[in-house]
Amino acid sequence: MPVRSPRDVQAALAALGMDIQVRFFETSTATSQQAADAIGADLGAIVKSLCFMVDRQAVLVLTAGDQKVDDRKLAMLHGTSRKRVRIADAETTIRVTGFAPGGVSPVGHVEKLPVYIDATLQRFEVVYAAAGSPNAIFPIPFVRLAEITGGRVADVAKE
Repeated sequence: MPVRSPRDVQAALAALGMDIQVRFFETSTATSQQAADAIGADLGAIVKSLCFMVDRQAVLVLTAGDQKVDDRKLAMLHGTSRKRVRIADAETTIRVTGFAPGGVSPVGHVEKLPVYIDATLQRFEVVYAAAGSPNAIFPIPFVRLAEITGGRVADVAKE
């Protein structure tokens, strides 16, 4: 299966009625810090799209760039044990989202995934999400991100 690209993200945004343009950068935006530096934004305003396996089900967690996901909290949201939660490997991430790690977008996935949104992202009116490659990002109001992903805003960040 071919890996999806920023063109696919742009098409997904348009299909969702979003008038948002994917932005490209000369430097890498694959990590939260790189993205924040490239955009000139707060590290916390960068959306990390992370694929986890919870009881053999793929879920997407959108967390702030300055936070880490607490697997215990994610397990509690699913009513399962912490031992049943793990970060998905690259192959699984590509299979279920269509995107390679470092460019996983919150929209335009191969499979419909449950989405959890880190409540700490609410600190920012506008957040910045990966757009299908390690040098592409799109800005989006936090409220719209929650709407278009159908994500559940939850406390998933480590204390």
